[in-house]
Amino acid sequence: MSRAALLQMTSGIDPAANAATLVEAVAQAKAGGAAMLFTPEMSGLLDGNRERAQHHYAHERDDRVLSAVREAAAAHGIWVHLGSLAVLREDGKLANRAFVIDDSGAIRARYDKMHLFDVDLPSGESWRESNSYTAGAGPVVVDTPLGKLGMAICYDLRFPDLFRTLSNAGATILAVPAAFTRPTGAAHWHVLLRARAIEAAAFVLAAAQTGEHEDGRATYGHSLAIDPWGDVLLDMGAPAGLGFATLDTARLEDVRTRVPVLRHRRAIPEATPA
Repeated sequence: MSRAALLQMTSGIDPAANAATLVEAVAQAKAGGAAMLFTPEMSGLLDGNRERAQHHYAHERDDRVLSAVREAAAAHGIWVHLGSLAVLREDGKLANRAFVIDDSGAIRARYDKMHLFDVDLPSGESWRESNSYTAGAGPVVVDTPLGKLGMAICYDLRFPDLFRTLSNAGATILAVPAAFTRPTGAAHWHVLLRARAIEAAAFVLAAAQTGEHEDGRATYGHSLAIDPWGDVLLDMGAPAGLGFATLDTARLEDVRTRVPVLRHRRAIPEATPA
């Protein structure tokens, strides 16, 4: 059995304040016996005002939030899945990038969000991630103390082919850091995450943003840990804070033996019109 910690945040417009929250969570996760900490999408900065936010964007090598988390991981001897940061690419565009950091502070994996959230909601909210971000090129799986981790971010959740690819590559844990809006969260968050866990016969760890943010948006919260049968191990509700879940590898093997979906997968050809 392994213990994971999930941080539910209300990230704001000041990266230094967000970094302090992350560093404190690293220490608390280690003290709570976790082998790995998971944080939400946009852990370092959540600001819809692009003119204001652009003053904080930095290349990965210069990102102060990333540096602070790497130093904290090394100081406390714990792995961290940093849900994502807005990172400047070498071409001057932005990536919504997740990191896996080991217990020495080294970066073991990076994943840039592949599916960008461009939608108009019935509530009147309108989001155009593609105005600021460049989509990632491909999926990533990395070895961690909890097992093989498949990486995704927020809107990726709606695209099961990505999760099929991750589980085909050996992922036994799927990380889905997010900043879901409240309307889409209430409608789809739980059901989609449970479906991804069941389809892949894998654990799902989804650390989320929550509450009222300084830039005026509101996020859904409900950070979740889900087992391979689809049972919810942890639901953090609305409050910000740290939660813990125990992942039982015996449960993984039991589910995959009872319903061997990975072995039964087939390549599906294009449909032929009737």
